[in-house]
Amino acid sequence: MALERGNLFDPKLVGDLINQVKGFSSLAKLAPQIPIAFNGNKEFTFTMDREVDVVAESGAKSHGGVTVGAKTIVPIKIEYGARVSDEFLYASEEEKVELLKAFVDGFAKKAARGLDLMAFHGVNPRTGLKSAVIGTNCFDSAVSQTIPYVTANPTPDANIAAAVAQVQEAGYDATGIVMAPSFASALAAEEINGVKKYPQLAWGANPGSLNGVPISINRTVSDMSGERGRAYVGDFANAFKWGYAKDIPMEVIRFGNPDNDSDAGDLAGHNQVYIRCELYLGWGILDGSAFSRVIAEELAGPLTLTVAAGSSRRHNQDYRH
Repeated sequence: MALERGNLFDPKLVGDLINQVKGFSSLAKLAPQIPIAFNGNKEFTFTMDREVDVVAESGAKSHGGVTVGAKTIVPIKIEYGARVSDEFLYASEEEKVELLKAFVDGFAKKAARGLDLMAFHGVNPRTGLKSAVIGTNCFDSAVSQTIPYVTANPTPDANIAAAVAQVQEAGYDATGIVMAPSFASALAAEEINGVKKYPQLAWGANPGSLNGVPISINRTVSDMSGERGRAYVGDFANAFKWGYAKDIPMEVIRFGNPDNDSDAGDLAGHNQVYIRCELYLGWGILDGSAFSRVIAEELAGPLTLTVAAGSSRRHNQDYRH
């Protein structure tokens, strides 16, 4: 294996990487993967405007109508790199492969988490800030249907039921739920006559389905959401698409400061090389009304009371009550 600048990961390593992404990303678990071209895909949606028509023999046929929409899925480049000792260059082929497998394993987990964070919240995962490249192509921007989350009344179970109702009212099925660990814990604590309502969620378990609906429990729901994210409910099977561009380039860089780290300095001066991997991921929310978000309500700031000069102590006490 000659590792030079611009090489591609071999198909087996690429397959392993994507399989791991599917294993760690909630969206990749619940939504179908499609091939993505470098210049993007155009996904069409068809809505039949009316119901089928009964036509009598020799009767006239009426117009049904169809509404056609299109969503362009353009892949976004993500990258991850790391400095390693330049002894990597002189290691045996077997040792190089083992190191690259470890790198692919770590990169797959970061890419999976990144897909969720980008598609849920529209952020750059490294900075946690909103990304202009992603724009509004994320659930937090595209999905306007929301259910306010409170810890006691209504219950988390009622929150999910209300979210499912919103999705069904829009003409879709709830094919999946992604929830934050804190929300899953709240569900696990619910009881009926002293009996746990969802014992399969106890002790942080991630059972894969609940009441026959596929679920995934993932910190990416609440992470980088301003701590507002609690759950996403909707038709992940039909209204969300994701995929990756086939070729995954890898570089082994020997010179310079490729990570722009002024403290780390030049690679050659520190007997290091830099391994960088890039992945082109694309996703699209075909219809925002196919989903609902359970979110924590933003609390107002503390109320400041000002008592006019000359007010009596008794009046102040009444005012506080």
